[in-house]
Amino acid sequence: MSPWVRLPARRLVAPRALSAVRVAALGQKRTIVTPPVGLPFDPPEEEENDKKPKGKGDKEGRFGDIAYKSFETAGIMVASLAMLGLAGLTYHELYQYRAKSKMEAAFVEPDPAFQLTLHKRHNRVPDSDEDYTGEEDDGWVVRKHQELLDNIIGGRIVGRYYLLIGEKGTGKTSMLLEAMRKVKGSHCSMMEAHADPEIFRIRLGKALNFRFFEDYLGALFSIRGPRDTTALLDIERAFDKLEDVAAEHFKKHQRPLVLIINNAHLIRDDDEGQHLTELLQQKAESLSGTGLVTLIFNSDDYWFYERLKKLGTRLDVISIQDLGRDQAIQALQRARRKYNGENLSQSVASRVYDLIGGRPQHIAAVMSKPDIFEACHQLIDKEKTWFLNQCGLLGEGMDDDVMESGKFSTSAMFLVRELTKIDRELRLKQKPSTLLTESDHELPRVPLWRARQIMTRPDYIQQYDNLNIFTIDSHSMVKADSVPMMQAFHEIASEPGFDELVEETADRVSAIESLGRTRELVAKDLVLNGRYKVAIEDTNDKKSRELVVRLDQTPEDEPEEGELDDGFNWLEKERSKWWAYRLKKYGHHKEKEENSDKSEEKNN
Repeated sequence: MSPWVRLPARRLVAPRALSAVRVAALGQKRTIVTPPVGLPFDPPEEEENDKKPKGKGDKEGRFGDIAYKSFETAGIMVASLAMLGLAGLTYHELYQYRAKSKMEAAFVEPDPAFQLTLHKRHNRVPDSDEDYTGEEDDGWVVRKHQELLDNIIGGRIVGRYYLLIGEKGTGKTSMLLEAMRKVKGSHCSMMEAHADPEIFRIRLGKALNFRFFEDYLGALFSIRGPRDTTALLDIERAFDKLEDVAAEHFKKHQRPLVLIINNAHLIRDDDEGQHLTELLQQKAESLSGTGLVTLIFNSDDYWFYERLKKLGTRLDVISIQDLGRDQAIQALQRARRKYNGENLSQSVASRVYDLIGGRPQHIAAVMSKPDIFEACHQLIDKEKTWFLNQCGLLGEGMDDDVMESGKFSTSAMFLVRELTKIDRELRLKQKPSTLLTESDHELPRVPLWRARQIMTRPDYIQQYDNLNIFTIDSHSMVKADSVPMMQAFHEIASEPGFDELVEETADRVSAIESLGRTRELVAKDLVLNGRYKVAIEDTNDKKSRELVVRLDQTPEDEPEEGELDDGFNWLEKERSKWWAYRLKKYGHHKEKEENSDKSEEKNN
């Protein structure tokens, strides 16, 4: 039977196009299974197209389709790259603009250090401009250089950068904060220095409101950000950004920015610290020369001034000293009224000034105590204890392992003895009417080169300055760190036996150094009364002479023939004698035993 079935009014359908077309013969009946409803009977067009003969036009059409799809893919790729690049450039520009805006806001808004100071003085942070007042605090005394600092921070003096140098507690930072208060803390920023450049970098970024590109997401757009490197390079980037911000700020406000680096003496005097100091000075020179930024360094130690002086062309040094007698008395009275509500008489204030001087730090510490004079003597004892703990003498019994400590202490005591001697001579020259009653404190001082001669060491003076024992001012003059420290020097130098103790320690140090320089030579061939013979003889060519050392041993000291010149032969002889003696004793003992045996046999 044929597999094809002709259906009325329908086309022939191939078996593969039907779901099931079968003819079954069951007896005389025929059953026709038709395809499911909805199944297409017509063959696919692609199949019909495949059956058509392929000509030249079909090949060209297919090539055109491939080319069109290729160009379409390339266009999509180029458009994607263009959009990615445009988005990356837009993000980069927005990030740069945002970084500049944040840095500019750090100078326009009040500085955090200034706000903390106001909170400390008034127990609140001002919320508006009306909270800033020009009135002085009850204990504030106008200093000599306050007007100069006001003009510098106010932007009225440009083209220079400054170094504030003075002893700890003289009020340098307070004067800077007072000047910032008068400009409401705007257009200036303050940061604290640190010995570690990494921490210095973080604090600089906080003061400038700069993140050093740590939040930069340019890698999402395949834009490489700044490479990670040392802290010095990050500090360089921060100052480069500061220069751009300062240029735009100057166009808007016609005044420079002010950056204050407080406690600059904390930067170490090593290679890393010197590199950081050199970078800061280079930026200070360039930025102050353009009039865009004024840098102010605040230091307690002299070495930082020495470092800046080497390359400083626009550097101005402002030396902050203690208060004079009149200002100190005024400050004592105001401080006593502020802390205790008591009116201090001028005579009592003058006596306090004679004891502790005009250091604002000491005035605040003493005036807050109930008993003023007891607090003054406690302050002097505190300075004396500090000095003796650092530079106490060990005397003649000093161990040789602590020789360096002995040198350090002896050098300090030499300088103490010289300063107290100068101070006594100055007091003897003064008139009794003006002695400690009307004049200001003039601490005895010597030039730096002379101090090094007195100490016999050139390197210890910087350590003394760091320990706040001695200080060096901007004129390279060495003196006691404060009036209480000078009072402690007088007490130490007046103790009985002070000069003898200093000399004993110095002699002990010299003896230890002499022992360290002494070398012991042992001549092992000088035995049996041998000795060396040293002579100067002519050389073979008779043109020069040379030193000759020979071993000289006299004939009577020489051993006899066949006798060893060491103790080995004697030991051998003694051993032979000992064995001969032992054998002889053994022979006698053996002979006695034999005789006893014979006598017993006879008896039996």
